[in-house]
Amino acid sequence: MMAGIMSYFGGRRDTKQAARDAIVGLRQQLQMIEKKEEHLQKKIDEELKKAKANAVSNKAVATQALRRKKASEAEMDRLAGQRLQLELQINTLESANLNAETMAAMKKASDVLASIHGNITMDKVDSTMSKITEQREIANEIAEALSNPTGMDAADEDELKEQLAELEQETLDERLAGAEHVPLHIPAGAHQVEERRKVAVEDDEEAQLRELQAALTM
Repeated sequence: MMAGIMSYFGGRRDTKQAARDAIVGLRQQLQMIEKKEEHLQKKIDEELKKAKANAVSNKAVATQALRRKKASEAEMDRLAGQRLQLELQINTLESANLNAETMAAMKKASDVLASIHGNITMDKVDSTMSKITEQREIANEIAEALSNPTGMDAADEDELKEQLAELEQETLDERLAGAEHVPLHIPAGAHQVEERRKVAVEDDEEAQLRELQAALTM
């Protein structure tokens, strides 16, 4: 049987193309059946019309028309069965073809993955990641070295800090020396304010003393 099928498709051929050819052939046959069904349906309608027209006047003609109508209906039933089988076979072939294409795509993807991972092992991955980390640390050290001023070490930095501290101290000493030579001048209004403050304090103290004496005599 298989040999017969292969010979029908012309020997050993591409499976995908063979499935497409088979589906095309089945669809063509299905179209022929549909056209035949349309023709039979017209005949059935005509025979029914003729039977109705002669049902009273010519029963023999009406009977023959009904017999032809019945034969056409039987043929329609056979064609309907054939059409159903063709449709089922088309669906089966399309489904099988889709499954085959899906499996082929999955196998191709699996082969590609195997090719990609063929030379990759966890040891190689760990080694690569270690190298990446090492190179990143080296890059950070280089960047840090490039960002620091060239030709200066820790001793130079300490010397600069000492010089800066000396300059700050000299500036403060000069400001203090200049402040000592500034003449002390208090405005006349300030003396008056101070005198009023002293008088107010003395008056307040005398008032508190009087209150204390009055409390003791009671």
